Amino acid sequence: MPTLPANQAGAVSGRQHAAVSVPTNGTTSQIEESNAHDPSDDEKEEEEAALGSENRNNAGKRKKRRKPKKKKVLTTDGVTAQSSPPRVPIASLFAGGLYPAGEEVEYHNDNAFRTTSEEKRHLDRMNSDYLTEYRHGAEVHRQVRQWAQKNIRPGQTLTEIAEGIEDGVRALTGHQGLEEGDNIRGGMGFPTGLSLNHCAAHYTPNAGNKVVLQKEDVMKVDFGVHLNGRIVDSAFTMTFDPVYDNLLAAVKDATNAGVREAGIDVRMSDIGAAIQEAMESYEVEIGGKTLPVKCIRNLNGHDIIQYSIHGSKSVPIVKGKDQTKMEEGETFAIETFGSTGNGYVRDDMETSHYAKKADAPNVPLRVSSARSLLNSISKNFGTLPFCRRYLDRLGHEKYLLGLNNLVSCGIVEAYPPLCDIKGSYTAQFEHTILLRPTVKEVISRGDDY
Repeated sequence: MPTLPANQAGAVSGRQHAAVSVPTNGTTSQIEESNAHDPSDDEKEEEEAALGSENRNNAGKRKKRRKPKKKKVLTTDGVTAQSSPPRVPIASLFAGGLYPAGEEVEYHNDNAFRTTSEEKRHLDRMNSDYLTEYRHGAEVHRQVRQWAQKNIRPGQTLTEIAEGIEDGVRALTGHQGLEEGDNIRGGMGFPTGLSLNHCAAHYTPNAGNKVVLQKEDVMKVDFGVHLNGRIVDSAFTMTFDPVYDNLLAAVKDATNAGVREAGIDVRMSDIGAAIQEAMESYEVEIGGKTLPVKCIRNLNGHDIIQYSIHGSKSVPIVKGKDQTKMEEGETFAIETFGSTGNGYVRDDMETSHYAKKADAPNVPLRVSSARSLLNSISKNFGTLPFCRRYLDRLGHEKYLLGLNNLVSCGIVEAYPPLCDIKGSYTAQFEHTILLRPTVKEVISRGDDY
């Protein structure tokens, strides 16, 4: 989820098989055959034969009842395979909560000592719970987005696409979010943004939206996953026409440049300069015109704190004079936006994204629907971002008056769609990084980007 600079916030992220062990119940009959026949034992022999026949029949019945269970398909890592669409909780796929690590990058120069420092290793071990939660959420994000990348096609509605992603996230985290407080424990950390073409961010369909994805569209897919408030914020861009390939390559390269530059004690201005240099080395030809790819200069990356997708620090995507440094233990969303337009966004279209402010003022609410809505928001989302569809899902009706009242009172923040000029095309890529004491971990890294 992008942030705007503080001075512009008012203007406008092979196969193994499971062994099936069937316990033996009952007594297995044994029949002994003998060549010798004692005539005096005819009567006894007939009784034994009858009994043996009965035991064989019973044994046959027992075997018939004990049909082998259907074997689970296992991956080479010994975990059950994910379904399509994804519905198998990630916790059931990784024994003991040992989730895959992201891309771990060693620190260099003045911070090279961190790799082998016993003190820093000790600090790292102390953060094992927090790291497990982040890795859990990151694996959910990877599996859901890779399914989405394979299955999203022109002709689908944006509502269908958004709900497909969100259903996957809720299933894989094991939190459907319908019971009070469940979504605060885990689930969606940021609503599924599906911003098209000149719209760069913060667009998701509201109820009744009938927009259909077209072949010529450039769609930014931006969603967050959280466990215990540890938000993994990551985004990618989808196109269905190779004419946009250079636009996507520029933004992906710029995001990776920002990820490479980021680290403990690194100044924000240096990260912005690296991102801009990478982004603006590209140009794209669309409709017979060669267009430069520009950084959207008033969109930034940001730090992430528990239960709040926006902390107090911003990561610019153009060079500047910000001397603020990244610090050990911080989490950042490194996201970049490229545009064929002006490289500047403004608020436009209908708002869908909201979040309760962590420092919300305690003011009297005279609109009764605002009071009841605030109570529901606090219990179901806390300070996590949500969208109107999530309120619909909880059964709220005719809540817009109350919601707008909460916004006007400064209790809830509205995040309207951010758009460049019409006719332009924008793209986005985003990763979440953890500045651990010993290494930088790109927690959301996957085979796709």
